[in-house]
Amino acid sequence: MEQQDRERLINLTLDEKIEQSKEIIKEALKRFSSDELCLAWTGGKDSTTMQWLYREACKDMGQPLPRAMFIDEGHVFEEILELVDRVKSEWNVEVVVVKNTDVSEKAQKVGDLIRVADLNERNRQEIENLGFTEEAFPFDPESYVGNHLMKTVAMNVFIENNGVKALSTAIRWDEQDARVTEDYFSPRTNPDHTRVQPILHFRERDIWNTIHQYHIPFCSLYYQGYRSLGAKGSTIKTSDIPAWEQDLESTPERAGRGQEKEEIMAQLRTLGYM
Repeated sequence: MEQQDRERLINLTLDEKIEQSKEIIKEALKRFSSDELCLAWTGGKDSTTMQWLYREACKDMGQPLPRAMFIDEGHVFEEILELVDRVKSEWNVEVVVVKNTDVSEKAQKVGDLIRVADLNERNRQEIENLGFTEEAFPFDPESYVGNHLMKTVAMNVFIENNGVKALSTAIRWDEQDARVTEDYFSPRTNPDHTRVQPILHFRERDIWNTIHQYHIPFCSLYYQGYRSLGAKGSTIKTSDIPAWEQDLESTPERAGRGQEKEEIMAQLRTLGYM
C-alpha cells in the first residue's frame, strides 16, 4: 500500500475507520470459512476491539464468529485472564488456548535456565534457526528466544495442526515502526496462511474512543496506567492515570514493554511474530 493511501486511511473519521475495518473483515469472511479463519486475541485493548468489530460484522452477515486463539506465553497478567474469561462468556466466543508446554514445563519461574538439549526436536530446530548456540537460555517470554518459542512457535503449531488458512491480528500502523508497511491482507509462509489486519488505520486514541463510545470491555490494568500489555514480568506502567487520559499523541505507547523485544521487533517479525 502506498504511503498516501495509508495517510488517507489514518485521517478518516472514527465512524469511517470502523466501517473500513468492517469492510476488511467482511471480505475476510467471504474469502475464508469460520473454520479456516482464526482471531488472535491477547486480551489487550486492540485485539478486544478487533473481536468487537468481528462480532458486529458477523451480525451484519448472519455468520458465526470465528474462534479465537489466545497464546499463553507463560507469564500472563491475572487481569488479562479475567477479561478474556468474562468476554468469552458474554460474547459466546470459542477460545483456544495455545502454549508451548515443552518449554514452559522446564521452568518453575521466569529466569530459570532451560537446557536446549532437554527440549523436543521442533523446539531444538527452532532455536538452531535463530542462530542461538548456547547450551541453555533463561525462561523469559519477552526475550529473543523466549518470544519465538512461547509465542511464534506456539502460534505456528496451532496454525499447522488446525487447518487455519487465515489469522486475524490487531496490529496498527502507528504502534511500532516494524509494522508501518503492513497491508490488510498479507500472505505468509512457514506455515502458509494469510494475515488479516483490519485495524491498521486506527490510532491509539481511536481505539479508546471506540471502546468508550461502544462500551467495549477492557482489562482493568488500563485504569491503573498501563498503556500496552505484554508479559507480566516485563511490563510496567509509566503513569498512574488511566491510559486514555495520558498524552497518547506525544509519548510512546510501548515504553512500558520489554525493550529488548522492541529493539528487535523487525527481526522477530521475519520469524513470523505479529
